[in-house]
Amino acid sequence: MTASPLSSPFSAEIAGAVSALNAARSAWRDRQAGRHAVTRFPSPAVLAEAVEHLSAALFPARLGGFGGGLAREDDFVAGHLGQAFRLLGQEIGNELDYWQRESDQPFDPDQAEAIVRLFAATLPEIRAAIDADVEAAFVGDPAARSVDEILVSYPGALAIRYHRIAHELHALGAVIVARIVSELANARTGIDIHPGAVIGHSFFIDHGTGVVIGETSIIGRNVRLYQHVTLGGRSPLGLAPAGPRERFARHPILEDDVIVYAGATILGRVTIGRGSTIGGNVWLLDDVPAGSVVVQPGAVRLDDSGADHVGARLAEHGA
Repeated sequence: MTASPLSSPFSAEIAGAVSALNAARSAWRDRQAGRHAVTRFPSPAVLAEAVEHLSAALFPARLGGFGGGLAREDDFVAGHLGQAFRLLGQEIGNELDYWQRESDQPFDPDQAEAIVRLFAATLPEIRAAIDADVEAAFVGDPAARSVDEILVSYPGALAIRYHRIAHELHALGAVIVARIVSELANARTGIDIHPGAVIGHSFFIDHGTGVVIGETSIIGRNVRLYQHVTLGGRSPLGLAPAGPRERFARHPILEDDVIVYAGATILGRVTIGRGSTIGGNVWLLDDVPAGSVVVQPGAVRLDDSGADHVGARLAEHGA
């Protein structure tokens, strides 16, 4: 049982915080004049549970812990799908309730169920895409000992698994649910993939921390990214004139067989041609023809006097 705030040694602080929070909420609502009150909204905790059930259904033994033999495997999968679909339907319903207050036309009563049914039909393709991603990681990473190790422990594999799920939900109109799913992966891996991004099979993110892939990015087959790669927009909306291209095609296109090394930043609707290699820390704002290799100028080894000068400058700043 929760203790009464009146019996807490912090009762005065609780009363003050309650009053201040009430004022903060009132100020927010005043600034959002005409906006409806939020009564139902998708829950990250519930969606995290739904994704765990989906992962168990997609990979019963490796991610679901199933060990009951092939004869019982389908029953195990069915059980997890039942739980996943129930939770997804509930949270998509919460999202639709949120959007309904912004719409002049009512949603169909069974729209959340219809989205879940359509999503269910995408699961075989999701499984095939993840299998191809894991196989690409095994080929691309000499440190990997097995595809199972990659699926279970690699942050890039987790991020792309969540993205494959989120992308289908996004395409079906559950955009907030999809965004929450993608942010669950971001919180666990530091890899930020917008659910709207289109990503082909055999996609491998090596190491992965700090990777950002924007909403309108298009990535072909057999593409590899390393840590701290950004596929971003040229400028935030609202800070520059925004026509259809800037709004709906803001992020790069990476054609098949492209490799982008650590720290590269590619901004705007530029195309990196098939088979190109983009070196580390490169800054790109223009198209790159197929088969290109784009690198920074090589590092320079300083002579003794140059090294002494740099050392003295660093010492001035306490480095």
